Amino acid sequence: MASDPLYINDRITIAGWELTEQFVLAGGPGGQNVNKVSTAVQLFFNLVGSPSLPERVKNNAIKLAGRRLSKEGVLLIEASRFRSQDRNREDARERLKELVLEAAKPPPPPRRKTKPTKGSIERRLKAKTGRGEIKKMRVKPDQD
Repeated sequence: MASDPLYINDRITIAGWELTEQFVLAGGPGGQNVNKVSTAVQLFFNLVGSPSLPERVKNNAIKLAGRRLSKEGVLLIEASRFRSQDRNREDARERLKELVLEAAKPPPPPRRKTKPTKGSIERRLKAKTGRGEIKKMRVKPDQD
C-alpha cells in the first residue's frame, strides 16, 4: 500500500515511491498479539526533497512538523493507535495528509489598520477625567 499514491487534494499528490513504511512492535493493549506481530507503522516521507510539494507548502509543513522532522528533512509519523497493521497504516497516511493540507492552506489576509471611533475616544477621555476627579477627592484638605 505504500506504493499507492497519496492524494492530498486536486493539486497535490504524493507519489508512492516517496513514502517508506516500516513495521515495528507496538506497546499497549493487544494481549499476546502485541508481542508477536509488528502492528505499529512508521511512515517516512522526505519532506525537504519531495518534488510533489510546492515550496510554500514545504516551508509551512516544516514549521508544522516540529520534532517529527529529522535534521535531514525526513518526516516520521508513527501510528500505533489500532491493533491491526492495516488500520495503523491508513492512520499514518491520513495524518500525513492532514499535515500537508494544513500546510497548504492560504495565508491569512493582512491586518488592516483601523482608527478608534470618535465615540470611543470621547468615552475613554471621559473615564480618565472621572478617575482624576475621584483621586482629587482623596487629597487631605488644606489646614489654613
